[in-house]
Amino acid sequence: MAEPTAHVRRVDLTDPAALHDYLAMLDAYAADPMGAGRPLPRDVIERLADDLPRHPTAVCLLADVGDTTVGFATCFLGYSTFRARPLLNVHDIAVASAWRGRGIGRQLLCAIEDSARLLGCCALTLEVRDDNPAAQSLYADYGFAAATCGRFMEKTLS
Repeated sequence: MAEPTAHVRRVDLTDPAALHDYLAMLDAYAADPMGAGRPLPRDVIERLADDLPRHPTAVCLLADVGDTTVGFATCFLGYSTFRARPLLNVHDIAVASAWRGRGIGRQLLCAIEDSARLLGCCALTLEVRDDNPAAQSLYADYGFAAATCGRFMEKTLS
């Protein structure tokens, strides 16, 4: 089967329809076993709708095939003190389960890289689940490698 060509667009977070489409994809990803395995709570979606349009470093993308939104990415601009340049962190990237394995993820990565280059970034960063070999393979094929500077850790704050 030929890989579909997705139109990847930057989400205008001030456009209610575009924001709705983005939040729907994020919520579907959260409900997926590769996400959190459960939908986002209503109050989280409401806060995202308020916060993301005002977040100065958010770069959100949607991938559409025809009239169907099939994937998305959430990225945040950071800064590399060792290189004195911005970097773009891929916080979320997902493709709807029915569209996986058809090149949509690679098309999203290309659009993310294009965005990073336009922003003058020195690197793209991301974290990937240990139990997601398909994503690990995609990222490796795209040129990502394990970071040499340490291990990603987190401390949840209430």
